[in-house]
Amino acid sequence: MSQMKNFTKGFIRENPILVLVLGACPTLATTSSSLNGLGMGIATTAVLIGSNVVISLLSGVIPDKVRIPAFVVIIASFVTVVDLLMQAFVPGLYEKLGIFIPLIVVNCIVLGRAEAYASKNGVLSSFIDGAGMGLGFTFALGILGALREILGSGAIFGYKFIGGDGILVFILAPGAFIALGYMIALVNKLKKN
Repeated sequence: MSQMKNFTKGFIRENPILVLVLGACPTLATTSSSLNGLGMGIATTAVLIGSNVVISLLSGVIPDKVRIPAFVVIIASFVTVVDLLMQAFVPGLYEKLGIFIPLIVVNCIVLGRAEAYASKNGVLSSFIDGAGMGLGFTFALGILGALREILGSGAIFGYKFIGGDGILVFILAPGAFIALGYMIALVNKLKKN
């Protein structure tokens, strides 16, 4: 039961975007469409899971003085693998996400989970924590991307279902702030009830 609670905290109680407001830069920059949001979320989830597991395995071996640099090297290794896989298998999405894939290395969600959780817990718990936080991040990015795409262009996953152009501001940077602000407000309202 504790493992399931660990998994769901990334979706609900400690959602990285909607509750903790971590990783706002890739959230705002990559969610101009639902596909971009999901792609960024899945890439980050893969890095989170892989780095959490390896850091958990090596936590007794890594000296305290080089703990953070060691975590960054481990995370960077997984980001490199994800970057190369995306470049090979989904080049269109890779081009759209651009610099934000390599920037997963310094995403505070990934480094924060490595420091706060993976370095202090077992492999299975760290895997579950990484999956829960990553999928919560993916969920938030997917919803934000879908909301912006629907309002901004009348489409979802590139399929247009409303005639006309939509409200252009939602595809642009200010629309990301507006939509994310309303999503956070909604989550806060639901948490109070």
